[in-house]
Amino acid sequence: MQFHYHFLINPTAGSGSAEKIVARIIDIASTRGFPYTTYYTQFAGHEQQIAQDLAKETLIPWKADNLSELDEDTTFPLLVVIGGDGTLHQVVNAFYHLAVEIPVAYVPAGSGNDFARGIGLPKEAEKAFWQIVKTPFPREVSLIAYDEKIQEERGVVMNNVGIGLDAAIVHATNDSATKKRLNKYNLGSLAYIASIIKVLFMQKGFPIMVDINGQQKNFAKAFLCTTTNHPYFGGGVAIAPTANAEKNQLDFVLVERINLFKIFWLIILLLQKKQMNSKYFHHFTANKLRIVSTMPQYGQADGEVMGSRSFDIYFSMKKQWIWC
Repeated sequence: MQFHYHFLINPTAGSGSAEKIVARIIDIASTRGFPYTTYYTQFAGHEQQIAQDLAKETLIPWKADNLSELDEDTTFPLLVVIGGDGTLHQVVNAFYHLAVEIPVAYVPAGSGNDFARGIGLPKEAEKAFWQIVKTPFPREVSLIAYDEKIQEERGVVMNNVGIGLDAAIVHATNDSATKKRLNKYNLGSLAYIASIIKVLFMQKGFPIMVDINGQQKNFAKAFLCTTTNHPYFGGGVAIAPTANAEKNQLDFVLVERINLFKIFWLIILLLQKKQMNSKYFHHFTANKLRIVSTMPQYGQADGEVMGSRSFDIYFSMKKQWIWC
């Protein structure tokens, strides 16, 4: 089977550092004679529009039971996303809302790249691309599907959905000029640390109800609530070390509001991946999950701020073909 690579490119990913990565990937494709077409995003959300058009006109679904029909003369149109987690999030959601099973290849070029880290993709762009080239078939990865009842909002996430501290940190970081400066030196994750310090003094505990596989649990002073399908968030922080994108299960983490001394101690444990030793850190696994937060809090989905609001959100698993 041969491939025609359709490069969907967000040149502003990583605060513009993606441009250099794109140049190197295009140079490889041109030098090696790989057939390819490029599509550059020109405004926020443009990647979703491009993905929708490609799904309707160019790309084809992957069906594992039809492998016998794909001989060596078949040319398969393979979508390769070059950008950050936010770019990939928009593309996968476009396919989700169209209800099409189209495989996606990914060359990480953002500042966080948690999804690539979570599924074991090389962080070096050239290595990631060569892994795509050498891969004959895609593999299934578990994503998170969510259905928020209050705002009637549905979608899928590659990394995590957070309510409380992590979402407030994302909000503060995205509004920070520091992130843009640090991204120039590939130190974007340090912006999260600065935001953490700022938000720690502002974020208060809030009541939340969690329904885990039909069993309800109530927390009076939740501080951080994250639903994830792999270990990482915030540019490489292993919030759920035992999570695995190959498993068909949700991982839910809740941290209770405690005094600042205990919070800093919990951060030390977090950096050592020993946070599960804390009685204020709660980790659950589930096939289905519901979270109800009546007190307005910031929410985030794959680093995209959902706003400050109340939530009644249901989670389940969704399979996605990833070419890696």
